[in-house]
Amino acid sequence: MPKSFTLFALLTALLTIPVHAAEFSSTAPLRVSYLASNPSQARLDPKTGAINGPAAELARELARRLGVSVTITPLANPVAVIDSVKSGAVDLGFVAYDAARAREVDFSQAYLLAWNSYLVPKNSPLLNVAEADLPGVRIGVGQGDAGHLYLQRKLRHAELKPNPPGSMEIALKRLADGEIDVYAASRPRLLEAAEKNPGVRVLPDNFYGVEQAIIVNKGETAKLAVVNKLIDETRTTGLIQSAIERAGLKGVDVAPAGNKRP
Repeated sequence: MPKSFTLFALLTALLTIPVHAAEFSSTAPLRVSYLASNPSQARLDPKTGAINGPAAELARELARRLGVSVTITPLANPVAVIDSVKSGAVDLGFVAYDAARAREVDFSQAYLLAWNSYLVPKNSPLLNVAEADLPGVRIGVGQGDAGHLYLQRKLRHAELKPNPPGSMEIALKRLADGEIDVYAASRPRLLEAAEKNPGVRVLPDNFYGVEQAIIVNKGETAKLAVVNKLIDETRTTGLIQSAIERAGLKGVDVAPAGNKRP
């Protein structure tokens, strides 16, 4: 047999080995974490313990492709999700992209855009997000949330007043007590709050489209390629859009193609 043919056959065989073989265990469960307070990622049903939403559906689809089971763990804040990946406690984490976070972990392309807006008292004079960036306006936001990181860079006049991440109860109390004038968060969370609290309303426009993405440890390029392929294919097949609809999410969109990180 010619040596060139033998080399070609060897290369062909190597290329047909599943790309995930060296990156994901073929027997152990796929371990995934997500931000518990972010409904645009997933929700935990307190009665059944079931976790549903776009992040959960993507995790289950990847596990199905790998031929393994999956464990999905809700965590309290973005730092906890990032730390769970960095420590190796999980294989993948679901968290919003931010350049500061990208210094700690590697990000996939975005699979979903979660629009961020402002919650204001019903009688607030503010009509749109631009009007909130004025001297004397106090903007509450979850400490370390993607919206917080964004507003730190973008606000010119308003004052940021962070509170514990994920605590809508604290945010609503601060609004009611007059400690803040507006509260910044993802539109799904704000719409849920407004439905339950008639004394507040959500402004009609958005200040930021938060890129929901999947993180891996620094340097895990092959694993990241598997994740990006998953997002590409589930965007095309409509799985992500269907997951949004099944979760009843408002204020989120499937992220467009062509947004891969370097």
